[in-house]
Amino acid sequence: MTVPLDLPELTPEEAAHSAALTERIHAEIVADGGWIGFDRFMQLALYEPGLGYYSAGARKFGAAGDFVTAPEVAPVFSRCLALQCAEVLQQLGPESRLLELGAGSGAMAAELLAELERQGTLPAEYWILDLSADLRERQREILQQVVPHLLPRVQWLDSLPEVPFTGMILANEVLDALTIERFAIRSGEVNALGVSSEFGQLQLAEVRAASRLVAAVRRIEADTGISLSDGYESEVCTGLAPWFESIASSLERGVLLFIDYGLPRREYYAAERTRGTLLCHFRHRFHEDALTRVGLQDITAWVDFTAIAEAAQGAGCEVAGYTTQAHFLIGCGLGDFVANVEGLELVQRLNLSRQAMVLTLPGEMGERFKVIALSKDYAAPLRGFATRDLRRSL
Repeated sequence: MTVPLDLPELTPEEAAHSAALTERIHAEIVADGGWIGFDRFMQLALYEPGLGYYSAGARKFGAAGDFVTAPEVAPVFSRCLALQCAEVLQQLGPESRLLELGAGSGAMAAELLAELERQGTLPAEYWILDLSADLRERQREILQQVVPHLLPRVQWLDSLPEVPFTGMILANEVLDALTIERFAIRSGEVNALGVSSEFGQLQLAEVRAASRLVAAVRRIEADTGISLSDGYESEVCTGLAPWFESIASSLERGVLLFIDYGLPRREYYAAERTRGTLLCHFRHRFHEDALTRVGLQDITAWVDFTAIAEAAQGAGCEVAGYTTQAHFLIGCGLGDFVANVEGLELVQRLNLSRQAMVLTLPGEMGERFKVIALSKDYAAPLRGFATRDLRRSL
């Protein structure tokens, strides 16, 4: 692949950082016999201590970063989400906890806590699991700015709780950053797409796939009823089941809520989607070259929500709802927030309307993003899925 011409130039410091991580990856490739799978490359590129994209200190979120998320674009997103959380927390009782995975800039946590306080349903504690020291500091700063009196209720965790708790687990745009294996169909056989190195330069390379990846691809074909064509490339998160089991095992009773861009399996692996969904983010430019700007750009793939449902059921959870972000937010009272403009200035009203459009229009976030709820010993209905529940599409 070639580097797109419209990507911004790197500073000397950024170039040195990327070169250091590239050398680290090169050393591992050599040690492993000249090739590593894409999942291992992605792990190093995103999470290698001190060098990976999510482990280093570069700004990632907002206008000065590489991308923006719904809580930053539209604070009303978090207010709607808070109403769903309030409904569940009321059912579970005053000792319930709320755990957010990968809290990003902290914008969602701040607005969520503010709205939960207005609703009179604050959790006993608000936990954040985020291993980035830089992001933790930014989260603390925004919480101090928005809800300083609630900061004592917030606790940062280094790992999942050892003792299962009652409450909720939230994750906005976390699933798309889980490491994936990439594959290609060659003359009916499954090849694994990975990374090799020549003269210190990273290159895409493929080898015959291991049995686990072959089995995953054959199951996709069986589930969809489609025989993937020669040259078809895509990805699969083969490590999803154990990852989800570890998350679910920390929850004794309650609801897990995941929000991300993705599709049910039949749509994800449609015959015409021959290049998969891999996407890189660098300073608000989107492209497909994962081997450039290593350690400086995000690497993501869309979410197979059928796989999420399967992993949840395998971990003892039930699928309690699945829908588009637009329908979820409408079910959580978005219309009421937009209509309740009494006392707001004209600019504020227009801004609120703009937020609602970004969150719900099909051409924006409304259809691309989906919401899935997974319950554990919790049978009450969830308001976010009352407008339209698409569980059957999974």
